Amino acid sequence: MTLQEIYKLAQQGEGIRTEFKKKAAFPEKIAREIIALANTQGGYLLIGVDDDGTVSGQRFIEEEVFVMEKAIREYIFPELTYEVSIQKLNPKKGIAVFSIPISENRPHYMKDGERKKAYVRVKDRSIQASREMWEIIKRGKTPKDTVFTYGEKETLLMKALGEQEKITLREFQRIAKLPKFLASKTLVRLVLANVLKIQPQEREDYFVLNEG
Repeated sequence: MTLQEIYKLAQQGEGIRTEFKKKAAFPEKIAREIIALANTQGGYLLIGVDDDGTVSGQRFIEEEVFVMEKAIREYIFPELTYEVSIQKLNPKKGIAVFSIPISENRPHYMKDGERKKAYVRVKDRSIQASREMWEIIKRGKTPKDTVFTYGEKETLLMKALGEQEKITLREFQRIAKLPKFLASKTLVRLVLANVLKIQPQEREDYFVLNEG
């Protein structure tokens, strides 16, 4: 990426495919942003760019890259493929650009004790993926025609969505009087069949009809 392209990207601000960091402080937290990019649409992590898009550069940029590459190796599973390049602003300061493709090995995750935590990108933020989102990422990598039958629970779901536009797992579970695992399985299947769309949220995901 050229310096001109970096300035252009910085002007557009952070978004679903771009994350800015002044420096590689708290590399474990930055690794979450990289996971979210790889799990969602791919994109760029720019080190040496302020949150407001100011291309200020960072001294000893090679050290920042070293810290981040170590964090990627240690914190991200399975192994992540990415490219990194450095552009110098002047002899002392530079910008590092980590180019992260949407990964064929997704969902990527971090380990928290025995737990695995995946992250996804929502607008300009990275949030933890729910169990449903994790399943959709994993199974959506190899799209195949999902066949399902419209039973009573699907009819109740469509009726509810006709009345309120969006629904959470908990609401569907209550309306259809289903155990959580079965309500979850039904929603995931309908997303994979392109009937519904999942909207990941910090607290609780919701599902809407896929108008497309």
